[in-house]
Amino acid sequence: MEIFGKKLIGWYLQNQRKLPWRETGDPYKIWLSEVILQQTRINQGLDYYVKFVESFPDIHSLACAPEKEIYKLWQGLGYYNRAQNLIHAARTIANEYNGRFPGTKEELMKIKGIGPYTAAAISSIAFGKPDPVVDGNVFRVLSRVFGIKSPIDTAGGKKEFVSLAGRLMEGHPPGDFNQALMEFGAVWCKPKNPDCVHCIFYDECVARKQNTVSELPVKKPKARVKDRFFYYVVAQTQNERIIMKKRGPDDIWKNLYDFPLFVTGQRTQALKALNTLTGKLAPAGLVYSIKHISHEYIHLLTHQRIHAVFIRIIVENFPENRLENNVLLINQNDIENYPVPRLVEQYLQDQKLIK
Repeated sequence: MEIFGKKLIGWYLQNQRKLPWRETGDPYKIWLSEVILQQTRINQGLDYYVKFVESFPDIHSLACAPEKEIYKLWQGLGYYNRAQNLIHAARTIANEYNGRFPGTKEELMKIKGIGPYTAAAISSIAFGKPDPVVDGNVFRVLSRVFGIKSPIDTAGGKKEFVSLAGRLMEGHPPGDFNQALMEFGAVWCKPKNPDCVHCIFYDECVARKQNTVSELPVKKPKARVKDRFFYYVVAQTQNERIIMKKRGPDDIWKNLYDFPLFVTGQRTQALKALNTLTGKLAPAGLVYSIKHISHEYIHLLTHQRIHAVFIRIIVENFPENRLENNVLLINQNDIENYPVPRLVEQYLQDQKLIK
């Protein structure tokens, strides 16, 4: 096992990508990079990281920022529970820890919003603690090199990989080892068509010898993707204000803004959905004209495939004094200041309502 770490770190020192969070020991910036890069490719997340550091150079500036500003900066990264965790952890560290990150994985995990993976990354990279970090890249490398067929999305499987990574780390700088292992999986031991012939683990790799590279790592069978049909009403008043709703804290796009929405499990007629929605917005009846019905937008989530249609109407008599608490009338020119789901952003861009 010792040879694995030596080869890996030797490869990393010669081949690592130059990334800004690798040039600092600041736990704030290391934490920020880890949160942004969870379920996000580096080439996409890098720009977000730079913008966040420019806007919030330290934990106190992030903790004090308005949520709407943070969500707007996060817009497009998806998985908005990460943004919520970012906000909560920042405020906790700023207010309860005087802006200083705890130095151990156990203490870091006491902070709501910091899980085992992120805590291990901070403790090992920023503080040199021997806590293995196991992400998708690590699962892939270890499962192939050591021929592990335990499902990586089970508690038992994760425990097995964490234990192995911890043993392999012994005798090596924890931060370098963790980053090297993640980097190797990202740039060399790729999911498809890895360059096995020139791999540093050519002689050791069990999957190469058994011709099972494409079969590893193993996951449980995927859950069936559910189709959902969204019908949005983009209602514009005669003075060019648009009705928007702030989504609740417990749904897929928590604390983002979108339009009044009718959801169904099967495709229906846009006009039927429109009648249902306008009846809810104004039970006494709305006077409106239809300006545009969009094509169907398809948006993929982990276990959902969303089919969305946007129906734009001009309203003559919207009862502004009867708005629900989470319903707003927003000036059309101000929409780009509100964080919206990527699906809604695509529509707004297509309609030239935002840049």
